[in-house]
Amino acid sequence: MLTGSPLLVLIVGGSLAFLAVVQFWLATRHDHAVSIQGPLEEERAIFARIAEKRATLADIENDLQKRREALAVVADVQAEVDALTRKRDELLDEWNQMEDRRAEVLALRRELEEAQLAKLTFDAEMATAKADFEEIRDRLARAERLLERVAELQQQHDEISKRIEELKPELLKLEDAQARVDRLEKQADALHAAAAQMEGTLNARQAQLAEVEQALRSGREAVEKVREDLTRAEADRAAAEIERKSLQAAVDRLKDARTALEARNALLERKTAAASGGGTEEDDPLRELKVQPQVVSVLRDWNTSAIIDENEALHRVRLNFDATGLSYPDRTLRAFHTAMKVNESTQMAVLAGISGTGKSQLPRQYAAGMGIGFLQVPVQPRWDSPQDLMGFYNYVEGRFRPTDMARALWSMDELNNPDGALRDRMLMILLDEMNLARVEYYFSDFLSRLESRPAPSDVGEPARRKDAEIELEIPTPDGKVPRLFPGYNLLFAGTMNEDESTQSLSDKVVDRANVIRFAAPRQIISGGSRGKPPATEALKRSTWEKWAKPRRSDSERDTAQRKIEEMVDIMKAFGRPFGHRLGRAMLSYVDRYPLTEGVPNIVNHALADQVEMRLLPKLRGIEVEARYQEIEKLRSFVTALGDDALADAIKTSSEAAEATGQFVWLGVSRG
Repeated sequence: MLTGSPLLVLIVGGSLAFLAVVQFWLATRHDHAVSIQGPLEEERAIFARIAEKRATLADIENDLQKRREALAVVADVQAEVDALTRKRDELLDEWNQMEDRRAEVLALRRELEEAQLAKLTFDAEMATAKADFEEIRDRLARAERLLERVAELQQQHDEISKRIEELKPELLKLEDAQARVDRLEKQADALHAAAAQMEGTLNARQAQLAEVEQALRSGREAVEKVREDLTRAEADRAAAEIERKSLQAAVDRLKDARTALEARNALLERKTAAASGGGTEEDDPLRELKVQPQVVSVLRDWNTSAIIDENEALHRVRLNFDATGLSYPDRTLRAFHTAMKVNESTQMAVLAGISGTGKSQLPRQYAAGMGIGFLQVPVQPRWDSPQDLMGFYNYVEGRFRPTDMARALWSMDELNNPDGALRDRMLMILLDEMNLARVEYYFSDFLSRLESRPAPSDVGEPARRKDAEIELEIPTPDGKVPRLFPGYNLLFAGTMNEDESTQSLSDKVVDRANVIRFAAPRQIISGGSRGKPPATEALKRSTWEKWAKPRRSDSERDTAQRKIEEMVDIMKAFGRPFGHRLGRAMLSYVDRYPLTEGVPNIVNHALADQVEMRLLPKLRGIEVEARYQEIEKLRSFVTALGDDALADAIKTSSEAAEATGQFVWLGVSRG
């Protein structure tokens, strides 16, 4: 029994070990059953239980070792061994009974291994998925940055689109500039060819230049000597000039004194003759002024016209044009007619252009067809004072030498010549080729008088009209200075040619006139007579005044006012602003434009006329390249008014400025 103890011990130990293993696998099976729902989450718990069972097994082995030691000493261990043997038998029976469970444990182990392998696979896939996730997150971040960039680019696109719209006029300018560059390149090629031709001449001239330089060096010394002599002579000349001016001033004073004495002598002689009873009609100081010019005599003889309709009168003017072989667009006729009607705010109309375009005939035949007297005053190049326009007093002869214009003004002056004035008639005075002389020399004072006229309702008050009256230098026995008032029964027009012999109009005249420029004709018209002219009948002043009354509605005036303000802004951009006087004159033109059949928008029609007649003449001398955008804005404004012909004419005038670079208004052909 004792010899079998080691075997028994081994059996018991093996049984205990087997029992521990069985318990371990049972625990593992149980844990695996629990972890079926989440094998990966319960893995650590399973390994913890395995470690616990291993610790229990180690404790059993330690206990078994102690029992072995106690078996050698204690005899009653046999009983315990027997008990353990029985227990071993029971365990073996249980072991045999648990074969199926062992198979299940093995299956669970395989499942565990497969789960671990699946876990490793899952970890690998998770790592890959994590990498993919990181990549996707980076791509998402980049996408967000791209979206932000897209928003920024969209904003930039909107800004660039807006800038493109703003730069479109600049593009047109650049295209025009490119066209000019192309033309200039052609000119440059021609110039290169000419330069090559000139190069040979230059080489020859260079040889001559060398000789001239040699002569120049030799002559410089002589020049220096001459300069010294000239300096001394200049000092002598300055002293002589001072002495000459002093003597001239003395001579002028003597001449003035002589003239005054002669005038006083003539006046005393007339007074003496009158006192002695020998006075005659020839002693009247105004006798020359009272002589009626032919235009007034003819106007007196005309029958009074019964026409009161404005468009009917314009139709008679058209018939007169046809009968005399003239051809003017209806637009030009209405523009000139309206320019005559606004003589309260605009003192005259000026017809400009090249010679032979019918500038003088338009006012002449207009006056004949309308029934208005017509006086043509040819301006002479030597005119340099108002006396050339009105006349002068000859102190030697003792009488006033008036011009036909002065006589006509006296004959039409109902205020200062109440007994002899021609009443209820209209007279037009044309200063023909008015820019042959400097307009400001002979006409500036007269123009200021016209501008100073009071309103028609106030002309009867001497105090209100005194600044507008013209004083005549005529000595009278009673000492009263004769005066002339250029009333509203007078219409003033002027013509001006443009060539090397003429002067440009001053800004004062341009600001106070409607300037109609006649463009060069597109084709030559035969000019044959078409029908007979209507009988000439005198237009009544009262009828004219009815035509000259405002006829636009309040809404039309408001529309015109807003557009005139746009014109103010456009001219400010050009650096050529205009003031209230011109603005009121333009509004007056719109207000008095005749009702015309076939013109849907009279306000726009009239404003386009004012751009042509008042604004474009003020743009002379501007730099076309520097003011391209402003010119385009003006063209757009004119196009919006519906006047395409005027817009095209502005473009033509701009393109024609390539030679000098400065704008010159060439007029519009309405054909």
